[in-house]
Amino acid sequence: MDSKLGSLDSCKPSNNNVGSPPHNGCASIQDSHHHVSSSTTPSCDATLGRHLAHRLVQIGVNDVFSVPGDFNLTLLDHLIAEPGLTNIGCCNELNAGYAADGYARQRGVGACVVTFTVGGLSIINAIAGAYSENLPVICIVGGPNTNDYGTNRILHHTIGLPDFSQELRCFQTVTCYQAVVNNLEDAHEQIDKAISTALMLSKPVYISISCNLPGIPHPTFSREPIPFSLSPRMSNQMGLEAAVEATAALLNKAVKPVLVGGPNLRVAKACDAFAELADACGYALSAMPSAKGLVPEHHPHFIGTYWGAVSTAFCAEIIESADAYIFAGPIFNDYSSVGYSLLLKKEKAIIVQPDRVVVANGPTFGCVLMKDFLSALAKKLNRNTTAYENYHRIYVPNGVPPKCDPNEPLRVNVLFQHIQKMLSGNTAVIAETGDSWFNCQKLDLPEGCGYEFQMQYGSIGWSVGATLGYAQSVPDKRVIACIGDGSFQVTAQDVSTMLRCDQKTIIFLINNGGYTIEVEIHDGPYNVIKNWNYTGLVDAIHNGEGNCWTTKVTCEEELTRAIETVTGDKKDCLCFIEVIVHKDDTSKELLEWGSRVSAANSRPPNPQ
Repeated sequence: MDSKLGSLDSCKPSNNNVGSPPHNGCASIQDSHHHVSSSTTPSCDATLGRHLAHRLVQIGVNDVFSVPGDFNLTLLDHLIAEPGLTNIGCCNELNAGYAADGYARQRGVGACVVTFTVGGLSIINAIAGAYSENLPVICIVGGPNTNDYGTNRILHHTIGLPDFSQELRCFQTVTCYQAVVNNLEDAHEQIDKAISTALMLSKPVYISISCNLPGIPHPTFSREPIPFSLSPRMSNQMGLEAAVEATAALLNKAVKPVLVGGPNLRVAKACDAFAELADACGYALSAMPSAKGLVPEHHPHFIGTYWGAVSTAFCAEIIESADAYIFAGPIFNDYSSVGYSLLLKKEKAIIVQPDRVVVANGPTFGCVLMKDFLSALAKKLNRNTTAYENYHRIYVPNGVPPKCDPNEPLRVNVLFQHIQKMLSGNTAVIAETGDSWFNCQKLDLPEGCGYEFQMQYGSIGWSVGATLGYAQSVPDKRVIACIGDGSFQVTAQDVSTMLRCDQKTIIFLINNGGYTIEVEIHDGPYNVIKNWNYTGLVDAIHNGEGNCWTTKVTCEEELTRAIETVTGDKKDCLCFIEVIVHKDDTSKELLEWGSRVSAANSRPPNPQ
């Protein structure tokens, strides 16, 4: 793959319904730069804590994921006093951050609350993941008492130095804005600036609030704060027209052009415009792996996932043999490029990012918003179905896994054949880092079926917290989570929180005895983990409180009965199915991908 194409940066933010959540009817977002209460005497409830709670509800946050600590307890009192806000207490900070990540993927924005340093540094890995995936997460930390700043005192929960800035310095690298609120005079401005920046850039922000401030009234806080009104970003009209003209000229002279969607469709809020372009142009339509769920798989010209050597059958051949390809919102990294092995040429590519367009070896057009560009381009392209017709000629339907013998040990390909049948517009799939990436990638998503995974950051254990947050954001969908045993061991505790929240998720725990994705990249004894009685663990977590059903399956007959139960009698329960499979039972895509990533990782140093 051309190195310049693979190194194009991915631009900014991500998410379709920021601040105007489709499920809760909250007010649309707006911003308030300099509104001051009309009364100079604050009412007793015009406090910092109430202001923050109101702001969260205004932007579409109805649930905050938290872990209490002495520095944030008063703030939590004010948050839970807000009628539109529910506090979801998590078992640890990492899962609280992952839950806010999962919530933001569906709702458009998420929030979490932890305590100073011990909480902040525990959640920071999850916030880094949200940054990598362009998710606006409001990370709120209860900070030291205002009287302790500048006193040379040593506080608990710190590393033993009188300097309280360690946490802030860590968050500066994984958030787009940081606010340390340790006085009331500019608290209003700092909080509003942080929240509006998160929404505009679609990245996490950090807000530290001194523990003695949340309950104090101040004139800058009005009882009902003015809603946010964010200035809309607009395309440069001349640049837009020039970009469309140059792109249409290249594509309209191509013989077999193709269209590929990437993960930055979300940040650009361009999914509808992308579908409009796909309808108009007639090109063969594909999605990069991390764009699964953003590209309409029910579209008649959809040919599958483009993932280089591990693409859907016949998809890579059509994409890489095209004489022109338009990539909308791609991220080319070593994972998505399968160890830098994509067979793409820069001179054939149009790369559309959230605010710019690069046309082959020609010019780059800045200040052009993706959604405007795709909609305008749809009106200028000649309809060309050649690539799809070529695909249709060479396409051979997928084989069906061989039928299992009675009581034969269950195979992974049989498991996912059954999961496929469970999907509908009322379900959503959460795929954990690991072989579930590849097996879930092959699922055909019905219209309306949600799908999320964390490909850029790839943090194992992400899915437990993300499942909690995602399910909390869409109570009308049933979430199906596919989680490996190694990943589950990292974050298993928050199945407890799912039960407390009365969620109806179905978890398939795929027990193959270790970190299988690592095995296929580079094997060693460190990839073998201690086996747990996973159903016994979840039963212990359940402890008779809440609706929970668990089972362990080893063959297809048991799996069939389990699925009948979870979709029948136990459809209103959290259901946990431990699936026992052979340690070497992996997708063929993981074997190929692992070999290529291993080769990329083990390249020798260039001679100096």
